[in-house]
Amino acid sequence: MEKLNKMNPLDIEEVVQFVNNNIDDFHNHRLKIISQLTLKQLLNKNPYLFKAKNITLASDLVEGTLSAFLSSSEEKLFGDFLEDLAIFIASKTAGGHKSASPGIDLEFNKESVIYLVSVKSGTNWGNSSQHKKLAQDFRDADKRLRQSKHVTNVQPTLGICYGKTKTSLTRDGYLKVVGQNFWTLISDNQALYTQIIEPIGFKAKEHNERYQLEKGRLSNRLTRLFIEKYCNPDGEIDWQRVVEANSGNYDLDRFFS
Repeated sequence: MEKLNKMNPLDIEEVVQFVNNNIDDFHNHRLKIISQLTLKQLLNKNPYLFKAKNITLASDLVEGTLSAFLSSSEEKLFGDFLEDLAIFIASKTAGGHKSASPGIDLEFNKESVIYLVSVKSGTNWGNSSQHKKLAQDFRDADKRLRQSKHVTNVQPTLGICYGKTKTSLTRDGYLKVVGQNFWTLISDNQALYTQIIEPIGFKAKEHNERYQLEKGRLSNRLTRLFIEKYCNPDGEIDWQRVVEANSGNYDLDRFFS
């Protein structure tokens, strides 16, 4: 019997063009974060950890907090890019589209199964509360779809863009597909996960040179400001002032007066 809703062949050149047209947004957002970052934001990082590591150079403290801040921001930005890429690919192969259901990123129909997909960048995402919320979002979206008498087969799916975790059906009833399996699910192309790596590097050297220049300028500016505000005249870091800037918020007298 012929399969229903067979996927359309994927034109890899269309994928390359989409990546080339959209990867600039990722790099531009990285630069925007740098342009708006303040010393106050950096000082939200754990000061006790830096003291425990015996950091004595203002430049080391600023560079450490700056790198940690930017790394977490970039993971979110690139996750958004990969989500858009997955939706684009599914739109070409299976008429996929952005889901209207909260917490669900993508819906597409493959072989008479409607897939509800939440896209995550990597396997180490979220805490237990976020995992529970995802399971509830899947249940709510599934219920919404099944209100139509034409819908009989719905598969909630967690799609993770990279990693080697094997495919599994979780206790909460949703399918978990990772890495090569995820990109194959939305394209029927087992090689897609390797084919997208080159276009993602489009103009990467050019973008990164500009980014590193701006990051260096920011690091120098924040280091100078940190020395002015949080170092003693002899150049030593005044950790008391650093901790006060991070955690000073006494107001218990309002509750226990």
